[in-house]
Amino acid sequence: MIRIEAQKLIYQYDSETLLIEAWGENAVRVRATKCAKMPDENWALSIPQDAKAVIEKTADGAILTNGKMTVKLSDGGKIRIYHENGKMLLEEYWRNRRDITDPKCSAIEVEGREFKPIPGGDYHLSVRFESLDPNEKIYGMGQYQQKYLNLKGTDLELAHRNSQASVPFAVSSLGYGILWNNPAIGRCVFGKNITSFESYSTRVMDYWFVVGDSPSEIVEAYAKVTGTVPMMPEYGLGFWQCKLRYQTQEELLTVAEEYHTRGIPLDVIVVDFFHWPKQGEWKFDPVYWPDPEAMIKELDAMGIKLMVSIWPTVDRESEHFDEMLEKGLLIRTERGFRVGLNFQGATIHLDVTNPEARQYLWDTVKKNYYDKGVRIFWLDEAEPEYSAYDFDNYRYHLGSDLQIGNIYPVDYARAFYEGMEQSGQEQIVNLLRCAWAGSQKYGALVWSGDIASSFTSMRDQLAAGLNMGLAGIPWWTTDIGGFHGGNPDDPAFRELFVRWFEWGTYCSVMRLHGDREPRQPQVGTTGGATCLSGAANEVWSYGEEAYKICRKYIEIRESMRDYTRSLMKEAHEKGTPIMRTLFYEFPDDVRAWEMEDAYMYGNRFLVAPVFSPGIASREVYLPAGARWRNTTTGEEYEGGMTVTAPAPLSVIPVFERRVVEK
Repeated sequence: MIRIEAQKLIYQYDSETLLIEAWGENAVRVRATKCAKMPDENWALSIPQDAKAVIEKTADGAILTNGKMTVKLSDGGKIRIYHENGKMLLEEYWRNRRDITDPKCSAIEVEGREFKPIPGGDYHLSVRFESLDPNEKIYGMGQYQQKYLNLKGTDLELAHRNSQASVPFAVSSLGYGILWNNPAIGRCVFGKNITSFESYSTRVMDYWFVVGDSPSEIVEAYAKVTGTVPMMPEYGLGFWQCKLRYQTQEELLTVAEEYHTRGIPLDVIVVDFFHWPKQGEWKFDPVYWPDPEAMIKELDAMGIKLMVSIWPTVDRESEHFDEMLEKGLLIRTERGFRVGLNFQGATIHLDVTNPEARQYLWDTVKKNYYDKGVRIFWLDEAEPEYSAYDFDNYRYHLGSDLQIGNIYPVDYARAFYEGMEQSGQEQIVNLLRCAWAGSQKYGALVWSGDIASSFTSMRDQLAAGLNMGLAGIPWWTTDIGGFHGGNPDDPAFRELFVRWFEWGTYCSVMRLHGDREPRQPQVGTTGGATCLSGAANEVWSYGEEAYKICRKYIEIRESMRDYTRSLMKEAHEKGTPIMRTLFYEFPDDVRAWEMEDAYMYGNRFLVAPVFSPGIASREVYLPAGARWRNTTTGEEYEGGMTVTAPAPLSVIPVFERRVVEK
């Protein structure tokens, strides 16, 4: 049965209720459930701007039209979506006999929307769509450790892990975008025959579908309904220094003073993990950080901001554990001893889905960091790879896959964003290695996690960063040099480091980090002292040749400060990625859709990183529709051609876009 209520198209069959409604320009939200009542969570979606859909019954179903989009719903409950030019963009994959007039009627009895009951009252949900074009290209979906920019043909886990961030918004070359608006742990497959989304435990199917004539129109429409990043603070535009880990106040200040003495611009320096006495105490350990207020003032005098690492883990022996346990602010295991991790102490996570827990965290952080001058936070260990949530009471079940397993990083960043707002601080940066749809509006700067120090890993990060931008997360960065290993005295690693540093100059945020070898001596016996530091990781740690190259590229980053600020403003206002695929800027150039090893830094610079050792030059495709100037050689070229660009160790090929006179 089909009925129309206000601006909603409703279909009822047996125990299923299907709801289709306009949700923003050229877009619809589609929900279905077999529960008695449609769940009312909006998850990533904000309340949409007014969208006046035209809905009418037809002889064989109903039609909803919203701008450039037309949705056709058959009497049998099948959904098809069309562009206003008549091109079909989405068709549910049904292979059953509910509608024998459907040309794809089949006896194999496969449903497009399949709800399988599971213990506990939820459903294992599978949603299937026809793959309408074998040449379709799919982008977005977040950060996965693979080299594929085009996701057609891939099988993606919808779950967070260290270095994996599921942000389930996809952009298609056919002219649409789709958000899988369900934070349950699950799976997505962009197959040759079927595109499918699964949620392993849920009560509702929920997706948002938008039509657009260009990738930018689609991404900007998505930003209108999920939010945009705040305006990046000035300290986010330059170079950030970090390592695993500065162990004492004296060590950190010595490094900062060396940058200042050498006249090297430095915007941010980072105090990484285990600067606290115990996890969950969220304060400087006075043994190793005796006067943080004086340290912060000294850094401020040099024009350097301090970032501190915050973990959501709470040690059972910490000063806050008993109070947090009593107030119900901790996640709960399904059975047994309440421990989620056993790393430098037996710990359990703070339940940031609980507003009271978010407030407790912020109140503690405000007293111990914010009021001492810290304004930028590294929210680490946010990925719930160890467990997942129960929808009803936000319990953690070790090893289960339940309804809101991917929402943790959103609410983690939200705790600090809301706290900053309370304190009158509008500019906010939260560095995380996980994000979900909508995280951007809470100031989420996502970095690519604890990745390998290798050229292969470096290459994977380009695909990760570009797809994150298309998934609505414009603030993205990577550990320059990779995280795991790498000896600063090793010539091979120095080459990798330099190539990564050059590329980092043209990332949204330029941040040096890593756990270098060999390990450093232990500086004490209490607190985090047993968590040893890696080797030196400053720009002068890699020899004179590397130092000169790094210094040059820090100065290049500084010279682009006004330009980078303009890109951040565009991201804030429209959701535009900072790092853009070639086709984002040149959608009419067919070859631009094929290029996966170069990208645009904003609309002006084409960047072609070097992803292999021993390289002295590389080929670069220059899209049609512009002239291009090699920023190193000064040579100019017409667009629509491939050139061989010099790339000695000291050079990353970069081409500046020139306007074509008409």
